Amino acid sequence: MKAIVIADKKLNWVDNEDPDCKDNEVIIKVKSTAVNRADLAQRAGLYPAPPGASEILGLECSGIIQEIGRDVVNRKVGDEVVALLAGGGYAEYVSCPEVQTLPLPKNINLSDGAAIPEVFATCWLNLFMEGNLKKGEKVLFHAGASGIGTAGIQLCNIFQCESYITAGSEEKVEFCIDLGSSAGTVRLENSFKSFKDLCPSGLDIILDPVGANYFEENLNNLAIDGRLIIIGILGGVNGKINIGHLLMKRQKIIGSTIRSRSIEVKGKVMSALHENIWDHFEKKIIKPIIYKKLPIKEADQAHKIMENNNNIGKIILEVF
Repeated sequence: MKAIVIADKKLNWVDNEDPDCKDNEVIIKVKSTAVNRADLAQRAGLYPAPPGASEILGLECSGIIQEIGRDVVNRKVGDEVVALLAGGGYAEYVSCPEVQTLPLPKNINLSDGAAIPEVFATCWLNLFMEGNLKKGEKVLFHAGASGIGTAGIQLCNIFQCESYITAGSEEKVEFCIDLGSSAGTVRLENSFKSFKDLCPSGLDIILDPVGANYFEENLNNLAIDGRLIIIGILGGVNGKINIGHLLMKRQKIIGSTIRSRSIEVKGKVMSALHENIWDHFEKKIIKPIIYKKLPIKEADQAHKIMENNNNIGKIILEVF
């Protein structure tokens, strides 16, 4: 098969070994994959694949099952699926545990399906499983126009929670408000001030990919019993903390990634998505937000778009 291989910091579409199919796995002929910040970090040598995972980039895909392992019970050859991957999506074929696949939602085409697994699984894991989000609570998404932000806003809408965002431009803020966010602000030094006015009692959950640069202000803006969930470190790794403030407000700080979780945990996340939101895709209540589609051979260009923060939503790479 062909796959993207990193050489001299370039992404090259070249011949590569075919993936093996373990007993609990399926082999997917990849229709599309999608770009995630983790891909850029792995390319830069900052985020290696977990032990045993493919070194090929790509944390999600859509495609058609070509082969099944002998222990697979709920998937068959020919099924159209979306999949959450630990790696390997930037390729013609990828292996994946059965439990990390779901049937392609009705009313979503095979190309668009690649924009679903990583961001909706990340949001479900962090908002509902880690953050215990409840009806009526208030959530702040930093990078609100990202794939995770646009997925999270829609999940808040359908579960009757209020969302707020920060983003890199007025255009992105307006997009997020049109999508259902209550309010937002352009990312600036004083971008937190408005949230104290909008939510005087504080925010219940903050989902943050930035880290150190926002850490202190995140805690200042959390409500009593609020949860700060850190899913990235784009702004650095060292931040100040007022432990007394944390103690008195009974706040929780949660660090979370989905890629390194066990197959069992990932399977539970995917099962929860299927049970709780798949019909919302099929009824067109929610949808993957897609900025642009490019052929897989233009993966370098796709990475540049994300590096420059030009995108609103997901960037798709089409394989066939």
